[in-house]
This record gives sequence, C-alpha cells and structure tokens, in this order.
Amino acid sequence: MKRPLRIALLTREPKNYSSRRLIEAAEKRGHVIEVIDTARCYMRIGAIDAEVHYDGQALPRYDAVIPRIGATITDYGMAVLRQFSNTGAFCLNTAGAIGRSRDKLLAHQMLARAKIAMPITAFAHSPKDTAGLVALAGGAPIVLKLLSSTQGKGVLLAESRKSAERLVDAFRGLDANFLVQEFVEEAGGADVRAFVVGGKVVGAMRRQAETGEFRSNLHRGGTASEAKLSPQERDVAREAAKVLRLEVAGVDLLQTKDGPKVLEVNSSPGLKGIEKATGKDIAARIVEHLEKVVRPLSRHREPL
Repeated sequence: MKRPLRIALLTREPKNYSSRRLIEAAEKRGHVIEVIDTARCYMRIGAIDAEVHYDGQALPRYDAVIPRIGATITDYGMAVLRQFSNTGAFCLNTAGAIGRSRDKLLAHQMLARAKIAMPITAFAHSPKDTAGLVALAGGAPIVLKLLSSTQGKGVLLAESRKSAERLVDAFRGLDANFLVQEFVEEAGGADVRAFVVGGKVVGAMRRQAETGEFRSNLHRGGTASEAKLSPQERDVAREAAKVLRLEVAGVDLLQTKDGPKVLEVNSSPGLKGIEKATGKDIAARIVEHLEKVVRPLSRHREPL
C-alpha cells in the first residue's frame, strides 16, 4: 500500500450505511478519513490560496475527497467540491461529473450522442402540444419524470393515452421541466444496477419492484439479488460512466430483447443494496481505487 491518505468524506449523513462502510474501509487500510458536513462548509475564494472553512476555521489539505452529495444540496455541494479541488485534493467524482449526472436531460443527450441505447425520451417545459409530446415517446404507456426526481419520487406511469395526456397537462400546470419516456413493459418492473469503479464493473444487482409497482427502487419497497451481467451489459455500463466522466457510478440498465438500455446513471450510488445483494466489499474497492490514482499531498488541479 502507498502512504496513508488523508481523506474527506463529504456528506450530510455520517451515520448512514454508505458513510459508515466507507469510513470502515478507509480506516481498515490505514488511511485517515474525516467526515465533513457539506452544508457547514464555507469558502474563501481568492487568487492566493483556496480555502474551505468549517466551524470557524480553515480545513487542512486533503489528498482526496469522497463526495456523497444529496440531491437537495446539489448546487452548493458542487461549489464546495470545486473549492476542495482548487486546494489540490483529488475528488473521486468531480463537480462537473456530478452535475452532468444530476441533469437528467443533459445526461440523456450525452448518452445519446455516444450512441448508448436508452428508452425513447422526449423533453418539454410546459408544452402546448400534449398529444404530440406523448407521441414522441412512442405513445402510451409512458413514464413521466420530473428532472429533479430521485429515488423514484416525481416518477409516474401513465398506462393509457388519455391518462398520459392528463398527466402531461398536470405537469404543465406545475411549470416544471420533465421527461416523457417510453415504458419498457418487457422489463417486468425490474432493472439491473451495475456498480462501476474506475472504469470496471465491480458488482451488479437485479432490482425487482414489488407487486403493483413499476419502480424498482429499493427505497420504494423493491428487492435486490445479485445479477450476472453479459459482456454487452458490462460494456454499456462502463461506457455510460465514461461518457459522464464518473469514477464511481451506479448505472441502471433495462434488459430488453434489443439489448441493454440505460435508464439512469447515479453519481452517488448507495452501498447497502449492492453489498448485501452481492456479498462484495464495494467500499473497499472504492478506497483501493483511490490508492491507485491519488498522489499524497499533490498540487494537481482537476478540471472543473
């Protein structure tokens, strides 16, 4: 092992499963890891030395930062992460990569440009042509997603043309940006999450929605079991993470007769489901990756 690293874990939930596992894995391998509450950071921005302040004092320099930034604090969290990068810390996922993954429209556009298969998707901001928008996504049944949706919240299924048009009209009343997406019925309420670390798939689980539910998210009652990926599914997962320039990613795939389709790419995937389903020490794989790519007390500045 290289010299011990000084690592900052950037999170507002220090006691949740993912945080505890990352702390355990880092300490087990002899590193120093400190939990930093994203919302309590503030910044000194100047031309001389970048600083991040916390509880009344400037934080020391870190070799690496593991960001676990919640969706409700994405913009501020990315600003804090950019500041850590300016101090010379290696950010496991950069602010830019997190921003690309959290912007569902941008992520879909980048994946489409890279010719990565996904469900047919239409985008609108309060469209006047409701029927036309539904038709763009292939007609009912369709899935509607608010751009800010996480963990299955703000995601709805419309099974008929009439209900689809009603839902689009309701979203239009919210004056919100949203996606209308093809519903892949053959997936049977299941998807596969491939966990990518440093360009390698280190684990995969199949998530199955509970009866009567089309969303397979574990937060919504879905169940998980280990999945064996085909070579094509591994390639697609790795490429999706690469396109968004994510070092760590949870790539959600639908298995269809036409091959895997990317549903979403998560830049802060939870560890509980994947570790329990696979029995693998994913947290250790993340720390091992840091050991390979981080130079202790480097002055390297990552692209923003």
